[in-house]
Amino acid sequence: MNPHSGNGKALRFRIAERACAFGAQVVLIDHSRPRDPATVARRAVADGADLLGVAGGDGTLALVAAVAAESGLPFVVIPAGTRNHFAMDLGLDRENPSAALEALTDGVELRVDLGYAGERAFVNNVSFGAYAAVVQDPAYREDKIGTMVRTLPEFLARHEGPELVVHAGLVTVTRPDAVLVSNNPYQIDDPAGLGRRAHLDSGLLGLLAARAETPPETAARLRSGQLHGLTRLATPDGVVVEADAPVVPVGLDGEAVTLPTPVRCRISPRTLRVWVPRHRPGVAPTGWRPSGRAVVQRAVSLVTRGTHGGHTD
Repeated sequence: MNPHSGNGKALRFRIAERACAFGAQVVLIDHSRPRDPATVARRAVADGADLLGVAGGDGTLALVAAVAAESGLPFVVIPAGTRNHFAMDLGLDRENPSAALEALTDGVELRVDLGYAGERAFVNNVSFGAYAAVVQDPAYREDKIGTMVRTLPEFLARHEGPELVVHAGLVTVTRPDAVLVSNNPYQIDDPAGLGRRAHLDSGLLGLLAARAETPPETAARLRSGQLHGLTRLATPDGVVVEADAPVVPVGLDGEAVTLPTPVRCRISPRTLRVWVPRHRPGVAPTGWRPSGRAVVQRAVSLVTRGTHGGHTD
């Protein structure tokens, strides 16, 4: 867990103490003493852990989710970040993140998709162009929606950064101002990718590419939810983002990173085994039918077995 994520949400809800009471071994990821969550998770797997869980934001979740998917281990999401988009789509209680620990004693297993941009996994989306520029803004971490609404038109008007070309099957979009590739498509009335996804197990990437002759026009359409002038599709095929630069800044689940070009995005269907509480107050998106519903009963023994000398994040 990251104790400072979400303005210290993990500390306020005593997630470490409650997880330890279930028999889990907790490792703190603190920015003052950098530790790569993926490295911690791989060490846990090598030491015989039977489950990986994360209390933090979506960027941290994605790093450990990739390790869980590779190893075939169950994955527990504890929404202790600022917005926790992935937890919202899972129906978890974001106001009481410690409730997610109930998955260890009485839960269900959901098989959900995992997206990849190059070698980096993402649970929500990866963004390019103006979208990525917004994520690079220092204010984004504290106020994601406000920063998007306030600064996106400005970035679009500047039309700065590398020129992009996007390929998705037979579709090619040249010089888009903003590109968003999502792990399952967002709802049709959500062009900025701020709302929910109707499915998490469709096996489809969502693509939104915005381009107009006048960037302010694009900004106005994004803010109003109008789809005219935007390229939107859902595809089981990969999405390739090319650029006239060797690397591009991207927003990966809200984290500002750079990736070498071309960036090849793909989806791995139902590769992530997510354990969630059987009873969740969050309303699942309309029409979402999780594929796997294996009942998880008294999972504490799975958490404790083989943890001596290891780390369970």
